[in-house]
Amino acid sequence: MPLAPADTDWLCNTLGVSGATEAVARFQAAARGSGIIPWQRDLDRMEEDWFLPMAAPADGVRAISLAGARILARRLRDSVALQQQRALLRAATDQRCLFDLNRLLPVPLAILRLGPEEPQSRDWLWHHWGTTRALRHVRLLPSPADRRNRRTDHWLVEFWSADWSPWPALRTLRRAWPDLTLTLRPHYSEAADG
Repeated sequence: MPLAPADTDWLCNTLGVSGATEAVARFQAAARGSGIIPWQRDLDRMEEDWFLPMAAPADGVRAISLAGARILARRLRDSVALQQQRALLRAATDQRCLFDLNRLLPVPLAILRLGPEEPQSRDWLWHHWGTTRALRHVRLLPSPADRRNRRTDHWLVEFWSADWSPWPALRTLRRAWPDLTLTLRPHYSEAADG
């Protein structure tokens, strides 16, 4: 079970990737993605979860008719369905995120089908990525250029991770890319500024 706190604490990190120019370029291409996790939400269950509290509130006093509750729950469902469809399209085509963990270490389809709130989903993310959400605010940082050696390259990205740095992901990436040096530096002093 993840050790993540109830309220998300965002932590700033810097990832450095260095090695042969061609290997760094391959890693950059492999890491580029949409920056989202394409969860598949159970829309029927969500609609029912919205309808029931409106139809039978805990205090017993309805503020909306049953027909109104059904209409509102359906509209919320339709809105989530539209957002889910947009996210799936974006995940398939968007390449704006420079460092997308889901491109490098994809969440299995069986986990995506469970949705983001299920304990099994959070557990998978925690154990494989070390964070329970997609990375945020990923941006390229200037790399110190060594003009004496044109066969090596150094790539720096900064990102924010939920609750912890993605150490398990880094461990897996180091094994998958043995010709590269991957360094991760969390910035604990900036964590409250996320």
